[in-house]
Amino acid sequence: MAKKVVGFVKLVWKCPNCQTRNPGDVKVCVSCGAAQPADVDFVQPATTEVIKDEATIEKAKAAPDIHCGYCGARNPANTQVCTNCGANLAEGKQRAAGQVVGAFRNDPVPDVTCAACGEKNPPANARCSRCGAPLPGHEPQPASPPQPVTGRKISPIVWVLGAVGLIVIVCIILSLFRSNSMTGTVADRSWRSVVALEQFGPVEKQDWRDELPAGAKLISCEERYRETVQDSVPGAVEVCGTPYTVDEGTGFGKVVQDCAYEVYADYCRYQVEEWAVVQDLVEQGSNSSPVWPSYQTSENQRLGDRSQSFTIVFEVEGKTKSLTTTDESLFNQAVIGSIWNLSINGFGDIVTIEPAQ
Repeated sequence: MAKKVVGFVKLVWKCPNCQTRNPGDVKVCVSCGAAQPADVDFVQPATTEVIKDEATIEKAKAAPDIHCGYCGARNPANTQVCTNCGANLAEGKQRAAGQVVGAFRNDPVPDVTCAACGEKNPPANARCSRCGAPLPGHEPQPASPPQPVTGRKISPIVWVLGAVGLIVIVCIILSLFRSNSMTGTVADRSWRSVVALEQFGPVEKQDWRDELPAGAKLISCEERYRETVQDSVPGAVEVCGTPYTVDEGTGFGKVVQDCAYEVYADYCRYQVEEWAVVQDLVEQGSNSSPVWPSYQTSENQRLGDRSQSFTIVFEVEGKTKSLTTTDESLFNQAVIGSIWNLSINGFGDIVTIEPAQ
């Protein structure tokens, strides 16, 4: 599925030392001056707005920042030595990137109430405008771990009854497919021969416009949904999901949407000249000499596919059961009055037959 970039937003991080929320591109806490630890996560602020400034966008697109392996200070990815202590950043730790921060939010959020003095503050404030205390903001809270499912224990008797019921069901199913041997006498038999009569002429069909055969005569077309593809193609309708923000490891987040593309095309009725079945010619009887239907074709007609079926009726314990086959030699053996060994399944259908010895 294609990912459509909506834009970039500035994330925030919370100082573990004084709980102050800091802009994502700030590398030391604006309140206490503590460096951002490597294990602090970037999160979405209370209000997010797609960045318009091109220089800031270029910063957002950069590779993830590197935390110095000696002092822990955060440095831009293209820095060779730590800007804080001068250590070689080859031993540093690059920030992880690619984590989904959450759904992109640009809807209004309520003011934040200061826990220390009760003052209501705009959601973008990192500290209270009255007393200066850190504000919690509206960052999404981590998802709670799934709670174990609890409930009453199932009685052993219920387990036993369930197992017995399952065994009974399995036995019933097996019995339906188990074959029983019985003896039957041929009471009747018949045959049926079918030949398709084809005629060459105009035939109406439907297909996509770009798949019409050569020489097709177009009747009408209408636009229809054809398929969904992952990459954009001319004329396709873009269908995208809810935008979400991905941590870039630079203090910025990339807002993306998962998109697919619905392709519409002309589906047409058309006419072609070809052979088509116009009638099934049928001949049937109960004698020992099956024949094919005879028919005098005209100039634009021909005989097509042909098939024969044979039905043998047995008398079994006062009831009749029939078997239909395409085996003519078996039909010829099953003369009326002959005795056969039958294999009958649980549904009462004849599965196989063979002459009785």
